[in-house]
Amino acid sequence: MRISFHKIERQRKYGGVYVYHRVNQILEQYPFEVTETGKARGAVLCVTDQGLRLLKEYRGSEARADFLYKVLNYLREEHHQRVDCIVRTIEDRPVAVDVDETAYYVREWYEGRECDTKNRDDILKSIRQLARLHTDLRAYQGQVPDYLVQQKDNLLLENQKHSRELRKIKNYIAGKRKRNEFETAYLKEYNRFAHQADAILKLQERKLQEAVETELYGLCHGDFNQHNVLFSREGCAIVNFEKACFDVQAGDLGNFMRKILEKHNWSLGLGMDMLDAYQKIRRLSDSELSQLYIRLAYPEKFWKISNHYYNSGKAWGCGRSMEKLKKVVEQEEAKESFLQLISHNLLF
Repeated sequence: MRISFHKIERQRKYGGVYVYHRVNQILEQYPFEVTETGKARGAVLCVTDQGLRLLKEYRGSEARADFLYKVLNYLREEHHQRVDCIVRTIEDRPVAVDVDETAYYVREWYEGRECDTKNRDDILKSIRQLARLHTDLRAYQGQVPDYLVQQKDNLLLENQKHSRELRKIKNYIAGKRKRNEFETAYLKEYNRFAHQADAILKLQERKLQEAVETELYGLCHGDFNQHNVLFSREGCAIVNFEKACFDVQAGDLGNFMRKILEKHNWSLGLGMDMLDAYQKIRRLSDSELSQLYIRLAYPEKFWKISNHYYNSGKAWGCGRSMEKLKKVVEQEEAKESFLQLISHNLLF
């Protein structure tokens, strides 16, 4: 992430009245001195007398921010994890509020580069760091607020919704008298992906009844991807825990693996290396492997293409859209081979 820094503007005079810049108003609520600021992705990166800090608008409750403060400090202090701990204000609050009641929070930050999805070493280091994170989060003894605990059927309900949308889109296209190239190709491939979706929904329903909470569930990052893993000489850091929740931890692993394997045409070797890297640090039970399989096997990419087409004026039918559909179809054989391998010893 390239940052262009500039000297912090403390105040400016307008009509005889000193008007403080909004960013400065927020930063003055914190126990550090800022010398430079720069724009980051949706945030402000600050150089301070205590190191790098990141200022960002905060949309959750203060209670949630306070919980994240405790968990992130636990990870750093008890397990030496490099995470973006929340900085408390001078008034000892986890968030700061400006004059129009907009909430912000400041986190400790790290210099470094994001995980390179083309770099096998980066990918496997990220996987190992995730396994350590999950292990450490399972050891957390603090009370998890009820609002962070995800309902056990959340993913099932989400996938059921996606499947209904797929049927709706298929019926819409089938009812058209004149179809473009994308729509013709879509109808040709629809049955294959719809069958996959139905099979996974049935498996989800069955596995939901068998789920053992103590085995499957734990605190999760909630949005583990290449953008939230930073590498530097000091090591690997995991950042951006805004979506942290208490859920199936295999969801973090599945989310990361799916994004990476889609970029690598579902490479069997890379996929198994990723799974092995995780399991050398934290062994997955058969139930967790089943949950991983479910998250990888549902035709998520086909649904995303369908949803984008339907919600963009039905005109998303040429060029890039056809390329994406063709790529998903071309990857099917490799994806199926990988799924068969990880499910080989599982009883479905």
